[in-house]
Amino acid sequence: MKRMFLLTFGLLFIAVPGSANVTGTWATKGDKSHVQIEKCGAKLCGKITWLKEPNTDAGAPKVDILNEVEDQRGRPILGLPLLKGFEATDDPNYWVNGRIYNPEDGKIYNCEMTLQDDGQLKVRGYVGVPLFGKSQFWKKVKE
Repeated sequence: MKRMFLLTFGLLFIAVPGSANVTGTWATKGDKSHVQIEKCGAKLCGKITWLKEPNTDAGAPKVDILNEVEDQRGRPILGLPLLKGFEATDDPNYWVNGRIYNPEDGKIYNCEMTLQDDGQLKVRGYVGVPLFGKSQFWKKVKE
């Protein structure tokens, strides 16, 4: 009886979407960069850990030149904080109230993340309400 319970429980755990952890390294759309997501206290945050094209045409490391906050311009893109403040919900596959920084336009957006059944991470940035946002699907590259 005990074996049957453990076997059933184990199979149930494997079949539950989202039983995989969201922390780890994720490849962004087009594999342009990798983002390391980790726990920051009770919330989740993430930073850029790899770039497909880490240097400018002149050979210098890319830096954050478009940031709306002037004193944050010039920071290296590698290591740049990209995600912050994500809170867990009752759904183990869904995080809300986060922010995402887009170094391509220098703006910070509201953001939510949803771990999909296929293991991809849906990252949705928006202004106002999620309905008027944009989603990307990231693939996990490392735990």
